[in-house]
Amino acid sequence: MSRLFGTDGVRGLANVYPMSPDMVLRLGQAIGMYFGTRHSKARIMIGKDTRRSGYMLEQALCSGICSVGVDAFFLGPLPTPGIAYLTRGMRASAGIVISASHNPFHDNGIKIFSSDGYKLPDDVEDELERLVQDPALAENAPTGTAIGRARRIEDAIGQYAVFLKEQFPKHLKLDGLRVVLDCANGAGYKVAPKVFSELGAEIFVIGDEPNGININEHCGALFPQTLREKVLLYKADLGIALDGDADRIVAVDEKGELIDGDEMLAACGVYLLKKNALRNNTVVSTVMSNMGLDVALARAGGTLIRSKVGDRYVMEAMRRGDHMLGGEQSGHLIFRDSSTTGDGILAGLKFLEIMAEEGRKASELRQTMERLPQLVINVKVKSKVPLETLKDFQKLLQKSEKKLDGKGRVLVRYSGTESLARVMVEGENRDEIEAMAHELSHELTKSIEKAVEKVKDK
Repeated sequence: MSRLFGTDGVRGLANVYPMSPDMVLRLGQAIGMYFGTRHSKARIMIGKDTRRSGYMLEQALCSGICSVGVDAFFLGPLPTPGIAYLTRGMRASAGIVISASHNPFHDNGIKIFSSDGYKLPDDVEDELERLVQDPALAENAPTGTAIGRARRIEDAIGQYAVFLKEQFPKHLKLDGLRVVLDCANGAGYKVAPKVFSELGAEIFVIGDEPNGININEHCGALFPQTLREKVLLYKADLGIALDGDADRIVAVDEKGELIDGDEMLAACGVYLLKKNALRNNTVVSTVMSNMGLDVALARAGGTLIRSKVGDRYVMEAMRRGDHMLGGEQSGHLIFRDSSTTGDGILAGLKFLEIMAEEGRKASELRQTMERLPQLVINVKVKSKVPLETLKDFQKLLQKSEKKLDGKGRVLVRYSGTESLARVMVEGENRDEIEAMAHELSHELTKSIEKAVEKVKDK
Protein backbone atom coordinates (compact mmCIF):
# COMPACT_ATOMS: atom_id res chain seq x y z
CA MET A 1 0.00 0.00 0.00
CA SER A 2 1.54 3.33 -1.06
CA ARG A 3 1.78 6.28 1.34
CA LEU A 4 -1.51 8.11 1.86
CA PHE A 5 -0.42 11.55 3.01
CA GLY A 6 1.41 13.97 0.75
CA THR A 7 2.45 17.58 1.35
CA ASP A 8 -1.16 18.69 1.88
CA GLY A 9 -3.17 15.72 3.05
CA VAL A 10 -4.41 12.92 0.79
CA ARG A 11 -5.07 13.68 -2.86
CA GLY A 12 -5.74 11.77 -6.06
CA LEU A 13 -8.21 10.82 -8.78
CA ALA A 14 -11.66 10.48 -7.21
CA ASN A 15 -12.99 6.90 -7.00
CA VAL A 16 -9.47 5.48 -7.41
CA TYR A 17 -7.07 4.62 -4.56
CA PRO A 18 -6.33 6.49 -2.35
CA MET A 19 -9.50 8.52 -2.99
CA SER A 20 -11.73 5.44 -3.32
CA PRO A 21 -14.77 5.12 -1.04
CA ASP A 22 -13.44 2.02 0.72
CA MET A 23 -10.13 3.70 1.53
CA VAL A 24 -11.83 6.94 2.59
CA LEU A 25 -14.16 4.94 4.86
CA ARG A 26 -11.09 3.38 6.52
CA LEU A 27 -9.52 6.83 6.83
CA GLY A 28 -12.74 8.02 8.49
CA GLN A 29 -12.49 5.13 10.95
CA ALA A 30 -8.85 5.96 11.68
CA ILE A 31 -9.67 9.65 12.23
CA GLY A 32 -12.59 8.75 14.48
CA MET A 33 -10.53 6.30 16.53
CA TYR A 34 -7.53 8.64 16.86
CA PHE A 35 -9.54 11.66 18.03
CA GLY A 36 -12.16 9.57 19.83
CA THR A 37 -9.57 8.19 22.24
CA ARG A 38 -8.19 11.69 22.95
CA HIS A 39 -11.43 13.66 23.35
CA SER A 40 -14.46 12.80 25.42
CA LYS A 41 -17.60 13.03 23.26
CA ALA A 42 -15.49 13.58 20.14
CA ARG A 43 -17.07 15.52 17.28
CA ILE A 44 -15.68 15.75 13.74
CA MET A 45 -16.59 18.53 11.28
CA ILE A 46 -16.80 17.59 7.57
CA GLY A 47 -16.83 20.29 4.87
CA LYS A 48 -16.17 20.20 1.15
CA ASP A 49 -15.88 22.17 -2.07
CA THR A 50 -18.27 21.80 -5.03
CA ARG A 51 -16.89 18.70 -6.79
CA ARG A 52 -19.38 16.01 -7.74
CA SER A 53 -17.31 13.39 -5.92
CA GLY A 54 -17.62 15.34 -2.67
CA TYR A 55 -21.04 13.80 -2.00
CA MET A 56 -19.66 10.29 -2.33
CA LEU A 57 -16.60 10.94 -0.20
CA GLU A 58 -18.36 12.82 2.62
CA GLN A 59 -20.73 9.85 3.03
CA ALA A 60 -17.78 7.43 3.12
CA LEU A 61 -15.97 9.57 5.71
CA CYS A 62 -19.12 9.93 7.80
CA SER A 63 -19.74 6.17 7.70
CA GLY A 64 -16.22 5.51 8.92
CA ILE A 65 -16.38 8.10 11.69
CA CYS A 66 -19.81 7.03 12.97
CA SER A 67 -18.90 3.33 12.80
CA VAL A 68 -16.30 3.83 15.55
CA GLY A 69 -18.68 5.71 17.84
CA VAL A 70 -17.84 9.33 16.97
CA ASP A 71 -20.32 12.01 15.85
CA ALA A 72 -19.94 13.71 12.46
CA PHE A 73 -21.23 17.16 11.47
CA PHE A 74 -21.77 18.13 7.82
CA LEU A 75 -20.90 21.74 6.97
CA GLY A 76 -21.62 21.51 3.23
CA PRO A 77 -19.65 23.52 0.64
CA LEU A 78 -17.44 25.91 2.60
CA PRO A 79 -13.93 27.36 2.12
CA THR A 80 -11.09 25.47 3.76
CA PRO A 81 -10.38 28.35 6.21
CA GLY A 82 -14.10 28.41 7.11
CA ILE A 83 -13.90 24.75 8.12
CA ALA A 84 -10.80 25.47 10.21
CA TYR A 85 -12.64 28.39 11.87
CA LEU A 86 -15.77 26.36 12.69
CA THR A 87 -13.65 23.48 14.00
CA ARG A 88 -12.22 25.90 16.57
CA GLY A 89 -15.44 27.82 17.17
CA MET A 90 -17.62 24.76 17.72
CA ARG A 91 -15.01 23.11 19.95
CA ALA A 92 -14.81 20.12 17.62
CA SER A 93 -12.13 17.45 18.00
CA ALA A 94 -11.09 17.78 14.35
CA GLY A 95 -12.18 19.22 11.03
CA ILE A 96 -11.97 17.54 7.62
CA VAL A 97 -11.88 19.31 4.26
CA ILE A 98 -12.84 17.32 1.16
CA SER A 99 -11.16 19.25 -1.65
CA ALA A 100 -8.38 19.02 -4.22
CA SER A 101 -7.94 22.80 -4.06
CA HIS A 102 -6.85 24.13 -7.49
CA ASN A 103 -6.86 20.69 -9.21
CA PRO A 104 -9.44 19.76 -11.91
CA PHE A 105 -12.86 18.43 -10.82
CA HIS A 106 -11.99 14.77 -11.38
CA ASP A 107 -9.46 14.89 -8.53
CA ASN A 108 -10.30 15.16 -4.88
CA GLY A 109 -8.50 15.24 -1.57
CA ILE A 110 -8.75 15.23 2.20
CA LYS A 111 -7.12 17.72 4.57
CA ILE A 112 -7.46 17.45 8.34
CA PHE A 113 -7.37 20.14 11.02
CA SER A 114 -6.93 19.44 14.72
CA SER A 115 -9.15 21.04 17.37
CA ASP A 116 -7.07 24.25 17.36
CA GLY A 117 -7.71 24.77 13.63
CA TYR A 118 -4.14 23.99 12.52
CA LYS A 119 -3.23 21.31 9.99
CA LEU A 120 -2.02 18.03 11.47
CA PRO A 121 1.72 17.63 12.11
CA ASP A 122 3.58 14.83 10.35
CA ASP A 123 3.63 12.52 13.39
CA VAL A 124 -0.19 12.54 13.65
CA GLU A 125 -0.51 11.84 9.92
CA ASP A 126 1.91 8.94 10.39
CA GLU A 127 -0.26 7.55 13.20
CA LEU A 128 -3.42 7.85 11.09
CA GLU A 129 -1.66 6.02 8.29
CA ARG A 130 -0.64 3.27 10.69
CA LEU A 131 -4.24 2.89 11.83
CA VAL A 132 -5.56 2.75 8.24
CA GLN A 133 -3.15 -0.06 7.44
CA ASP A 134 -3.98 -2.02 10.61
CA PRO A 135 -6.13 -5.09 9.67
CA ALA A 136 -7.76 -4.88 13.11
CA LEU A 137 -8.76 -1.21 12.65
CA ALA A 138 -12.48 -1.60 13.42
CA GLU A 139 -12.41 -5.06 14.96
CA ASN A 140 -14.32 -4.01 18.09
CA ALA A 141 -16.70 -1.56 16.45
CA PRO A 142 -19.54 -0.34 18.69
CA THR A 143 -23.18 -1.32 18.20
CA GLY A 144 -26.57 -0.01 19.25
CA THR A 145 -26.64 3.45 20.83
CA ALA A 146 -22.82 3.58 20.87
CA ILE A 147 -22.73 4.15 17.09
CA GLY A 148 -22.00 7.78 16.23
CA ARG A 149 -24.61 10.18 14.88
CA ALA A 150 -24.46 12.46 11.84
CA ARG A 151 -25.94 15.96 11.80
CA ARG A 152 -25.94 18.94 9.47
CA ILE A 153 -24.94 22.47 10.51
CA GLU A 154 -27.40 24.66 8.63
CA ASP A 155 -25.84 28.10 9.23
CA ALA A 156 -22.16 27.34 8.57
CA ILE A 157 -21.89 29.96 5.80
CA GLY A 158 -23.53 32.61 7.98
CA GLN A 159 -21.21 31.94 10.92
CA TYR A 160 -18.11 32.15 8.74
CA ALA A 161 -19.35 35.32 7.01
CA VAL A 162 -19.83 37.06 10.37
CA PHE A 163 -16.30 36.09 11.39
CA LEU A 164 -14.84 37.52 8.17
CA LYS A 165 -16.71 40.81 8.47
CA GLU A 166 -15.45 41.19 12.03
CA GLN A 167 -11.86 41.13 10.72
CA PHE A 168 -12.49 44.33 8.75
CA PRO A 169 -11.91 47.53 10.81
CA LYS A 170 -15.14 48.95 12.24
CA HIS A 171 -14.25 52.52 11.18
CA LEU A 172 -13.90 51.55 7.51
CA LYS A 173 -16.43 50.74 4.79
CA LEU A 174 -16.10 49.52 1.23
CA ASP A 175 -18.69 52.05 0.00
CA GLY A 176 -17.72 53.47 -3.39
CA LEU A 177 -15.36 50.61 -4.27
CA ARG A 178 -16.10 48.36 -7.24
CA VAL A 179 -14.91 44.78 -6.87
CA VAL A 180 -15.08 41.89 -9.35
CA LEU A 181 -15.14 38.48 -7.66
CA ASP A 182 -14.22 35.23 -9.40
CA CYS A 183 -15.29 32.41 -7.10
CA ALA A 184 -13.84 29.62 -9.32
CA ASN A 185 -17.20 27.79 -9.17
CA GLY A 186 -15.83 26.54 -5.89
CA ALA A 187 -16.31 26.59 -2.15
CA GLY A 188 -16.43 30.39 -1.84
CA TYR A 189 -19.26 30.95 -4.32
CA LYS A 190 -21.84 31.87 -1.67
CA VAL A 191 -19.85 33.35 1.19
CA ALA A 192 -17.48 35.64 -0.77
CA PRO A 193 -20.19 37.75 -2.50
CA LYS A 194 -22.11 37.93 0.79
CA VAL A 195 -19.11 39.31 2.73
CA PHE A 196 -17.93 41.94 0.24
CA SER A 197 -21.41 43.21 -0.57
CA GLU A 198 -22.46 43.44 3.08
CA LEU A 199 -19.37 45.56 3.80
CA GLY A 200 -20.56 48.03 1.18
CA ALA A 201 -18.66 47.16 -2.00
CA GLU A 202 -20.37 47.22 -5.38
CA ILE A 203 -19.65 43.70 -6.60
CA PHE A 204 -19.70 41.90 -9.94
CA VAL A 205 -19.53 38.14 -9.57
CA ILE A 206 -18.29 35.44 -11.95
CA GLY A 207 -17.54 31.76 -11.33
CA ASP A 208 -20.52 31.45 -8.97
CA GLU A 209 -22.51 28.73 -10.76
CA PRO A 210 -20.95 25.41 -9.74
CA ASN A 211 -22.36 22.27 -11.37
CA GLY A 212 -20.01 19.69 -9.87
CA ILE A 213 -17.59 19.58 -12.80
CA ASN A 214 -16.73 23.22 -13.59
CA ILE A 215 -14.70 24.00 -10.47
CA ASN A 216 -11.44 25.76 -11.52
CA GLU A 217 -12.41 25.31 -15.18
CA HIS A 218 -10.96 28.33 -17.00
CA CYS A 219 -11.75 30.47 -13.97
CA GLY A 220 -10.43 31.34 -10.53
CA ALA A 221 -6.88 31.93 -9.34
CA LEU A 222 -5.31 29.70 -12.00
CA PHE A 223 -7.13 31.35 -14.92
CA PRO A 224 -7.44 35.09 -14.21
CA GLN A 225 -7.88 36.25 -17.83
CA THR A 226 -11.67 36.63 -17.60
CA LEU A 227 -11.27 38.48 -14.31
CA ARG A 228 -8.90 40.95 -15.97
CA GLU A 229 -11.38 41.54 -18.78
CA LYS A 230 -14.25 42.13 -16.34
CA VAL A 231 -12.21 44.53 -14.20
CA LEU A 232 -11.53 46.67 -17.26
CA LEU A 233 -15.10 46.34 -18.55
CA TYR A 234 -16.69 47.43 -15.27
CA LYS A 235 -13.96 49.96 -14.46
CA ALA A 236 -13.49 48.18 -11.15
CA ASP A 237 -11.05 49.17 -8.42
CA LEU A 238 -9.96 45.58 -7.75
CA GLY A 239 -10.49 42.07 -9.03
CA ILE A 240 -10.26 39.07 -6.70
CA ALA A 241 -9.93 35.46 -7.89
CA LEU A 242 -10.20 32.58 -5.44
CA ASP A 243 -9.23 28.97 -6.06
CA GLY A 244 -11.48 25.94 -5.65
CA ASP A 245 -11.37 25.80 -1.85
CA ALA A 246 -10.89 29.59 -1.44
CA ASP A 247 -7.72 29.35 0.63
CA ARG A 248 -5.71 31.38 -1.87
CA ILE A 249 -6.11 34.55 -3.91
CA VAL A 250 -4.86 36.23 -7.05
CA ALA A 251 -5.84 39.89 -7.52
CA VAL A 252 -6.04 42.28 -10.47
CA ASP A 253 -5.55 46.03 -10.19
CA GLU A 254 -7.68 48.69 -11.89
CA LYS A 255 -5.38 48.58 -14.94
CA GLY A 256 -5.87 44.84 -15.41
CA GLU A 257 -2.42 43.92 -14.06
CA LEU A 258 -2.05 40.78 -11.94
CA ILE A 259 -1.12 41.04 -8.27
CA ASP A 260 0.35 37.80 -6.95
CA GLY A 261 0.95 36.58 -3.40
CA ASP A 262 4.40 38.18 -3.14
CA GLU A 263 3.05 41.59 -4.12
CA MET A 264 0.16 41.30 -1.68
CA LEU A 265 2.54 40.25 1.09
CA ALA A 266 4.77 43.25 0.32
CA ALA A 267 1.82 45.66 0.44
CA CYS A 268 0.44 44.19 3.67
CA GLY A 269 3.87 43.86 5.32
CA VAL A 270 4.94 47.43 4.55
CA TYR A 271 1.52 48.77 5.65
CA LEU A 272 1.85 47.00 9.01
CA LEU A 273 5.47 48.13 9.39
CA LYS A 274 4.41 51.75 8.89
CA LYS A 275 1.79 51.32 11.61
CA ASN A 276 4.37 49.63 13.87
CA ALA A 277 1.94 46.70 13.95
CA LEU A 278 4.00 43.87 12.38
CA ARG A 279 5.09 41.62 15.20
CA ASN A 280 8.85 41.04 15.20
CA ASN A 281 8.97 43.17 12.00
CA THR A 282 9.00 39.87 10.13
CA VAL A 283 7.11 38.27 7.24
CA VAL A 284 7.37 34.53 6.46
CA SER A 285 7.30 33.21 2.91
CA THR A 286 8.81 30.33 0.96
CA VAL A 287 11.93 29.66 -1.06
CA MET A 288 9.85 30.38 -4.20
CA SER A 289 9.13 34.02 -3.29
CA ASN A 290 10.72 36.69 -5.43
CA MET A 291 13.80 38.45 -4.03
CA GLY A 292 12.00 41.74 -4.64
CA LEU A 293 9.94 40.92 -1.53
CA ASP A 294 13.11 40.83 0.60
CA VAL A 295 14.13 44.22 -0.76
CA ALA A 296 10.71 45.88 -0.24
CA LEU A 297 10.49 44.73 3.37
CA ALA A 298 14.10 45.66 4.13
CA ARG A 299 13.50 49.21 2.87
CA ALA A 300 10.64 49.56 5.34
CA GLY A 301 12.65 48.10 8.21
CA GLY A 302 11.37 44.55 7.99
CA THR A 303 12.78 41.07 7.43
CA LEU A 304 11.74 38.08 5.34
CA ILE A 305 12.13 34.52 6.62
CA ARG A 306 11.82 31.67 4.10
CA SER A 307 10.36 28.20 4.66
CA LYS A 308 9.86 25.13 2.49
CA VAL A 309 7.10 25.36 -0.14
CA GLY A 310 3.64 24.72 1.24
CA ASP A 311 1.38 26.82 3.44
CA ARG A 312 1.68 24.30 6.28
CA TYR A 313 5.45 24.94 6.39
CA VAL A 314 4.88 28.69 6.30
CA MET A 315 2.53 28.32 9.25
CA GLU A 316 5.01 26.13 11.15
CA ALA A 317 7.68 28.83 10.77
CA MET A 318 5.17 31.50 11.84
CA ARG A 319 4.25 29.57 14.97
CA ARG A 320 7.88 28.87 15.88
CA GLY A 321 8.82 32.56 15.67
CA ASP A 322 5.45 33.98 16.77
CA HIS A 323 5.02 35.85 13.47
CA MET A 324 1.66 37.21 12.32
CA LEU A 325 1.97 37.54 8.52
CA GLY A 326 3.08 34.95 6.01
CA GLY A 327 2.24 33.38 2.68
CA GLU A 328 3.24 32.10 -0.71
CA GLN A 329 3.72 33.59 -4.15
CA SER A 330 0.85 31.34 -5.30
CA GLY A 331 -1.59 33.32 -3.18
CA HIS A 332 -1.86 31.52 0.16
CA LEU A 333 -1.82 34.44 2.60
CA ILE A 334 -1.95 33.78 6.32
CA PHE A 335 -2.96 36.43 8.85
CA ARG A 336 -2.25 34.39 11.94
CA ASP A 337 -3.89 36.73 14.44
CA SER A 338 -7.17 36.08 12.60
CA SER A 339 -6.86 32.62 11.00
CA THR A 340 -4.97 29.35 11.34
CA THR A 341 -4.58 28.76 7.61
CA GLY A 342 -4.48 30.57 4.27
CA ASP A 343 -7.69 32.47 3.52
CA GLY A 344 -8.36 34.07 0.12
CA ILE A 345 -11.40 36.09 1.21
CA LEU A 346 -9.64 37.41 4.31
CA ALA A 347 -6.59 38.36 2.21
CA GLY A 348 -8.85 40.29 -0.16
CA LEU A 349 -10.36 42.15 2.78
CA LYS A 350 -6.92 43.03 4.16
CA PHE A 351 -5.83 44.40 0.79
CA LEU A 352 -9.02 46.46 0.51
CA GLU A 353 -8.44 47.71 4.05
CA ILE A 354 -5.18 49.31 2.91
CA MET A 355 -6.87 50.82 -0.15
CA ALA A 356 -9.67 52.26 1.99
CA GLU A 357 -7.44 53.43 4.86
CA GLU A 358 -4.79 55.10 2.70
CA GLY A 359 -6.96 56.11 -0.24
CA ARG A 360 -4.56 54.41 -2.64
CA LYS A 361 -5.24 52.50 -5.84
CA ALA A 362 -4.49 48.81 -6.23
CA SER A 363 -1.86 49.59 -8.88
CA GLU A 364 0.05 51.76 -6.37
CA LEU A 365 0.04 48.98 -3.79
CA ARG A 366 1.19 46.46 -6.44
CA GLN A 367 4.30 48.60 -6.93
CA THR A 368 5.31 48.30 -3.26
CA MET A 369 7.84 45.74 -4.45
CA GLU A 370 9.91 45.70 -7.62
CA ARG A 371 10.05 42.16 -8.88
CA LEU A 372 13.33 40.61 -10.04
CA PRO A 373 13.00 38.71 -13.32
CA GLN A 374 11.98 35.17 -12.40
CA LEU A 375 11.04 32.18 -14.51
CA VAL A 376 9.49 28.95 -13.29
CA ILE A 377 9.29 26.00 -15.69
CA ASN A 378 7.17 22.97 -14.84
CA VAL A 379 8.86 19.82 -16.10
CA LYS A 380 6.72 16.68 -16.46
CA VAL A 381 8.51 13.72 -14.89
CA LYS A 382 7.91 9.98 -15.14
CA SER A 383 9.60 9.37 -11.81
CA LYS A 384 10.77 11.59 -8.94
CA VAL A 385 14.38 10.43 -8.98
CA PRO A 386 16.36 12.01 -6.08
CA LEU A 387 17.90 15.15 -7.58
CA GLU A 388 21.20 14.67 -5.76
CA THR A 389 21.77 11.39 -7.66
CA LEU A 390 21.62 13.09 -11.10
CA LYS A 391 25.31 13.86 -11.60
CA ASP A 392 25.15 15.66 -14.97
CA PHE A 393 22.26 17.78 -13.76
CA GLN A 394 24.06 18.65 -10.53
CA LYS A 395 27.11 19.81 -12.51
CA LEU A 396 24.97 22.15 -14.62
CA LEU A 397 23.18 23.39 -11.51
CA GLN A 398 26.45 24.31 -9.81
CA LYS A 399 27.68 26.03 -12.98
CA SER A 400 24.45 28.08 -13.18
CA GLU A 401 24.64 29.15 -9.52
CA LYS A 402 28.25 30.21 -9.97
CA LYS A 403 27.28 32.30 -12.99
CA LEU A 404 24.63 34.19 -11.01
CA ASP A 405 27.33 35.09 -8.46
CA GLY A 406 24.95 35.82 -5.56
CA LYS A 407 22.78 38.17 -7.64
CA GLY A 408 20.10 35.60 -8.24
CA ARG A 409 18.91 32.12 -7.27
CA VAL A 410 18.23 28.70 -8.73
CA LEU A 411 15.73 26.41 -7.07
CA VAL A 412 14.73 22.95 -8.30
CA ARG A 413 12.13 20.87 -6.47
CA TYR A 414 9.51 18.23 -7.12
CA SER A 415 5.84 19.11 -6.72
CA GLY A 416 4.26 17.45 -3.71
CA THR A 417 0.92 16.89 -5.46
CA GLU A 418 1.69 16.42 -9.18
CA SER A 419 4.16 14.50 -11.40
CA LEU A 420 6.19 17.65 -11.97
CA ALA A 421 9.55 19.16 -11.18
CA ARG A 422 9.69 22.93 -10.84
CA VAL A 423 12.78 24.74 -12.09
CA MET A 424 12.95 28.33 -10.83
CA VAL A 425 15.67 30.78 -11.87
CA GLU A 426 15.82 34.38 -10.67
CA GLY A 427 18.30 37.12 -11.49
CA GLU A 428 18.90 40.60 -12.84
CA ASN A 429 19.07 39.74 -16.55
CA ARG A 430 15.86 38.26 -18.01
CA ASP A 431 17.48 36.82 -21.15
CA GLU A 432 20.14 35.12 -19.05
CA ILE A 433 17.73 33.52 -16.60
CA GLU A 434 15.40 32.32 -19.38
CA ALA A 435 18.28 30.62 -21.18
CA MET A 436 19.48 29.14 -17.89
CA ALA A 437 16.01 27.84 -16.90
CA HIS A 438 15.43 26.16 -20.28
CA GLU A 439 18.90 24.58 -20.22
CA LEU A 440 18.35 23.23 -16.71
CA SER A 441 14.87 21.92 -17.59
CA HIS A 442 16.19 20.12 -20.67
CA GLU A 443 19.05 18.55 -18.72
CA LEU A 444 16.73 17.53 -15.88
CA THR A 445 14.40 15.71 -18.29
CA LYS A 446 17.34 13.95 -19.93
CA SER A 447 18.94 12.98 -16.61
CA ILE A 448 15.71 11.56 -15.18
CA GLU A 449 15.06 9.52 -18.34
CA LYS A 450 18.61 8.12 -18.14
CA ALA A 451 18.13 7.19 -14.48
CA VAL A 452 14.79 5.48 -15.18
CA GLU A 453 16.27 3.49 -18.08
CA LYS A 454 19.18 2.44 -15.90
CA VAL A 455 16.79 1.01 -13.32
CA LYS A 456 14.83 -0.83 -16.05
CA ASP A 457 18.01 -2.43 -17.41
CA LYS A 458 18.79 -3.87 -14.00
